[in-house]
Amino acid sequence: MNLFVNENNLDKEKYFIVNYKIETNKNLKEAAWNIAIGQSVGNPNVRNKWETEKLFKDHSCLILANESELAKKVEGEVKIAFPIINTCWETDGISHLLCQVLGGHVDIDLIKKCRLLSISFPDTVKKYFLKPKFGITGIRSFTGQYNKPLFGAIIKPKIGISPETLLDMVKELVDGGVDFIKEDEIMSNPSFCPLNKRVELISKYLSTQSKKVVFCHTINCDPHILESRVKEVYSMGGNGVHINVWSGYGAYNSIRKLNLPLYIHFQSSGAKVITNKTNQFSISWSVICQIASMVGVDTIQTGMVGGYSNDDPEEILDCIKILREGNTIPALSCGMHPGLVEKITSLVGTDYLANAGGAVHGHPNGTLSGSLAMRQAIDKNYGKEYEEAIKKWGKVDA
Repeated sequence: MNLFVNENNLDKEKYFIVNYKIETNKNLKEAAWNIAIGQSVGNPNVRNKWETEKLFKDHSCLILANESELAKKVEGEVKIAFPIINTCWETDGISHLLCQVLGGHVDIDLIKKCRLLSISFPDTVKKYFLKPKFGITGIRSFTGQYNKPLFGAIIKPKIGISPETLLDMVKELVDGGVDFIKEDEIMSNPSFCPLNKRVELISKYLSTQSKKVVFCHTINCDPHILESRVKEVYSMGGNGVHINVWSGYGAYNSIRKLNLPLYIHFQSSGAKVITNKTNQFSISWSVICQIASMVGVDTIQTGMVGGYSNDDPEEILDCIKILREGNTIPALSCGMHPGLVEKITSLVGTDYLANAGGAVHGHPNGTLSGSLAMRQAIDKNYGKEYEEAIKKWGKVDA
């Protein structure tokens, strides 16, 4: 029973490959063995009569490394090949994928740290996922905005307003030139501002406007409610949904497979609980971005450079590259303001969503002026609203 194989000899249409960074209190050979066996056929250290040679051949993970070399190391990167036959890709989806790749091996004592760095999927897996219905190309076509960042706005206050107040806010945002609006992730279906009432008011208003705007309604909920809530937004004329990561990574796949003409926004607030590289066990944020694009989200909150959240620029650029390859637009927010647009654009290019909340509604002259200021920053057509915003938040030179 040899699980150590040369990657060049692997039939890559029959496996997906996961690269881990592991630290162990024994050696990488034993750690890799525990992952390979434990996340496929059984107990890493105990065999039984039901485990036939054919079962191991067809269903065991493989370790893509030299056995003797791994035996000399206590930490480093190891690639594990997972048989695609172990998953029903049409029905098990992302939820079961994550169970396999970052699952039971985190309970094994000899594995002190394990970070999932990357996943490589064969076409035999990719064909089961729909990718974005709209994405970068679709949003640009819908809004008519090309060769510049897209302008996104976030509803603030996060919660506590009535549907009527929300509509008044949306009117000012649209008059100010937004391309995309999302409700905050704190909003879902509170009694004082129910989803159906919000969708009714907003969709009716937007349908009368010449300016085309994507509006993503927050629909955070448990799985038994998810499908009906998405269909409700669509049936009432809504054109977008926003779901937070805590509703489950499989939620985005489920929504996309309904194949409705709705923009899907992936809100990542909270994802760092499992993606932060200082965690004992974690998964790279770039992998989540890869999966998000694969399952079909149109926009995803990717991070921020220079805001009150200031992520590693190299990591953000890596994620942006992955998302653009999948036609998903990266949204940058958490401190976005007019004085940052030029700098961020010089770093990441124009294919991103400049998503602002506080800097729009907190403008000295209110939401309309804050929207105009962001629009002027993006269009490089500067006016008094932009100048007032710069006085308040400053400008970071490119």
